Amino acid sequence: MAYRRTENVVRRLAARHDAILAAAAALAAEAGINAVQIVPVAERAGIAAGTVYRYFPSKTDLVAALVAAVSEREIGAMRRAADSAPGPLSAIAAAVTSFSARALREPKLAFALLAEPVDADTDAARLDYRKALAAELTRRLAAAIAARALPEQDVAVTAPALLGAIMEGLVGPLAAPAGDDAKMRGAVQTVTLFVLRAAGVVDAHARGLVVQTKVPEGMRAHEGARASP
Repeated sequence: MAYRRTENVVRRLAARHDAILAAAAALAAEAGINAVQIVPVAERAGIAAGTVYRYFPSKTDLVAALVAAVSEREIGAMRRAADSAPGPLSAIAAAVTSFSARALREPKLAFALLAEPVDADTDAARLDYRKALAAELTRRLAAAIAARALPEQDVAVTAPALLGAIMEGLVGPLAAPAGDDAKMRGAVQTVTLFVLRAAGVVDAHARGLVVQTKVPEGMRAHEGARASP
């Protein structure tokens, strides 16, 4: 007779899986993606290293799972923000504002999962996240072009270029320290305005869209290190 896991066992396994990813996220947020190693993650999660290996056979597998969980969470937030916007240009503004504000809440984690210099295997594990973010921007730009709200352009080039600018401007090594909530909101508005201008929105209209797009208050309030969406 085949063994069937009870609901309690399934829940316990899922909870341990989530605890491992939460520990990995916390380490990445504190010390970068290279700190995500099996033994430190196990210690952070309060379990044996062998237990982590049963879920994730290697560091690369662990990083890939962490990136996938964070990607699902962040892309979902972008989509919800954009889908609630009244038009294609305000959808772009909402998507950029949402992603930027959330990245500034945990800038080290955002940098670790998108742009921190790493070895080839780790970078390959992170690539899908960058692709998903670029794809979401591509979809929003294409919708605005179809609605004649933006000039014709190669969105396959524009979207990753804008993503690179967002990351470098907010959490990259050249980014200015965010400081307090007001400075963080100002940074989010500035990068959103930059994206709209770069995509071809005339300045007066771009400024109006940024003013209309709400930047979350209390941006420094930490949401926790949960990796699951």
